[in-house]
Amino acid sequence: MKRVRREEVLDHVTYGERRDVLRPRALAEKDVRRVQVGEHLTFLFENTATVRHQIHEMLRIERIVRESDVQHEIDTYNELLGGPGVLGCTLLVGIEDAAERERLLVAWLQLPEHLYVRLDDGRLARARVDERQRGRGRLSSVQYLKFDVGGGLPIAVGCDLPGASAETALQPGQRAALSHDLGPDA
Repeated sequence: MKRVRREEVLDHVTYGERRDVLRPRALAEKDVRRVQVGEHLTFLFENTATVRHQIHEMLRIERIVRESDVQHEIDTYNELLGGPGVLGCTLLVGIEDAAERERLLVAWLQLPEHLYVRLDDGRLARARVDERQRGRGRLSSVQYLKFDVGGGLPIAVGCDLPGASAETALQPGQRAALSHDLGPDA
């Protein structure tokens, strides 16, 4: 997948002026790549457009202007993208009740090892986790994952952790978006 390049990133003032036009497009890219699995797991598969949007939003919110800081944001968010045959994904573990959230983030420390993308040939592509998102005895509620699909096409996303098992079949639009993200033009 193509990485966001510096010349594609607007300064925060210009982005702010164009945000009303650019933001809906980026949110549409996110919406088709968002997959809810069970009650608490939201997978957001990233592509160049979603990452560029995140960079623009961070530059705007933080009012970042120093060139080295802009490049740092670009490099950081580009890490979310997959490579050839690999889908990058942000996982959000959403649990509203604070006490329940704390309990489950401790109990679900091994959650990333139980996440998968089911492929059209029946194989499961297991998640590779960014270990920086796992603390001592507790999982972060935001996880950055990679799924090496090895040439397969995703048809479902799931979790087989006892107590949190669920699988969601991808809708045709989701399948098409992820297939495009795995293609040579992505």
